[in-house]
Amino acid sequence: MEATIPVRNEVGLHARPAALFVKTAAKFSSTIKVKNLTTNGNFVDAKSIIMVLTLGVMKDHEVVIQSEGADADAALDALRALIENNF
Repeated sequence: MEATIPVRNEVGLHARPAALFVKTAAKFSSTIKVKNLTTNGNFVDAKSIIMVLTLGVMKDHEVVIQSEGADADAALDALRALIENNF
C-alpha cells in the first residue's frame, strides 16, 4: 500500500508532529516507511523518530508513505488521517 500526502501543518513534520506520526506508526505490526517526495529523499523507517526528523518535511512538502503487512491498510489510513487533520 502506498499514499502520497501533502503536509499542511505550519511546522511540517518537526518535533511534536513527528512524535505523533511515529507513535501512530508504532501501533501497527506492518512495516511502514516514509519519504519526503518534495526533496526526493530516501525512504526511512516511519517508526523511528530520528529517521523521520532527518526527512526535513516542511509545510507544503509531499510525503509518500508505504506500508506492508497484515494491518497495512489500517496503518496507512491512520497516518493519512493524522497528516490531513494537521496532527
